[in-house]
Amino acid sequence: MLVKILSVAALAVASVSAHMDIISPCPRYSPRGQDCPALPAGQSMDYSMSSPLGANEPLCKHTVPFPTPCATWTAGQPVTVTFAPGGAPHGGGHCEFSLSYDGGSTFVVVYQILGTCFGAGQGVRQYTFGLPAGLPSSDKVVFAWTWVNAIGNREFYMNCADVAIKGGSAPYTGKQMTIANHNGYPTIPEFSGNSNTGAQYYNNATTITVSGNGGSGGGQYGDNTPVAHTPAPPASYTSRAPATPTVAKTKTATPPAYTSKPTAQPTPAEAYSKTPPAVYSTAPQPTTKPGPVEPTALPPPYSTSPGEGAASGSCSDPALRCSPSGGGYQYCLRGSWSPSYSCAPGTVCKASGSSITCDWP
Repeated sequence: MLVKILSVAALAVASVSAHMDIISPCPRYSPRGQDCPALPAGQSMDYSMSSPLGANEPLCKHTVPFPTPCATWTAGQPVTVTFAPGGAPHGGGHCEFSLSYDGGSTFVVVYQILGTCFGAGQGVRQYTFGLPAGLPSSDKVVFAWTWVNAIGNREFYMNCADVAIKGGSAPYTGKQMTIANHNGYPTIPEFSGNSNTGAQYYNNATTITVSGNGGSGGGQYGDNTPVAHTPAPPASYTSRAPATPTVAKTKTATPPAYTSKPTAQPTPAEAYSKTPPAVYSTAPQPTTKPGPVEPTALPPPYSTSPGEGAASGSCSDPALRCSPSGGGYQYCLRGSWSPSYSCAPGTVCKASGSSITCDWP
């Protein structure tokens, strides 16, 4: 049975069990990916694969590729993408599956699910789709899964895997990957039952052309062009498109108005590269309890005290339990307990039947 982690804020209880992440093809640095290559020198496993990108994290989060591809795909043939069991699909939302031939700077979409990602009941954990027959061949292609969730904090999820593409020859033209709910990009609000929420950014995305030598063209992101904001996005975002587009945009209509990501609203505590995610709530913060704290002010995402690391003893995926100190929780990873994830500031882990809760003391 999947055990849920709950975080309490105000007088409401919101489910925030592990989010979603792919396990095949193996995403960069995943501790539970399938058929993963050896880690690049100097890199370590990332226990926050199911967390959304941090506000200023680069695309893919990890920019150093695996030394060898984790899978070899053939242009024009079906491929299967598998997600980890369990997880919280947050009402589904918009998913895209894309490829980059320039090291992760520009992505072209090869499969798209708008509004109903993870299925009507949000229980789908595997998708099989056909690759376009005209994809260029390359041994250094970055595959990306991206997701904008329908319910909950406005977040942008992205896992990247290093793959090889065989059997293709010509440049490929398709829609550029849409980015939203990320620093400097449009904010798509909660869907509130409308599966078409934010669909215009995907439908009106700029068309680009990619080639096997890493080249791409087509300008920036069309209706998804970064908006003015403070602070400005890092250089890795502003340099994604060439200064002078080599392929004209296919759409000339004025982009629709949208609301840029607010900077004054408190943001949830999020784990960053190589660290487990902190548990947080999507409900309003209580007036009598401490509110959200910026990530830099949080305690370490997992304890380094004795007994709080990867615990001994066997377990069955995807079980969870309170850590020995009670200040956090652990999940079962391939038969062994993970490092301890901290509860939100001011809360402690409590076990109640088949549920685990981060609640006020």
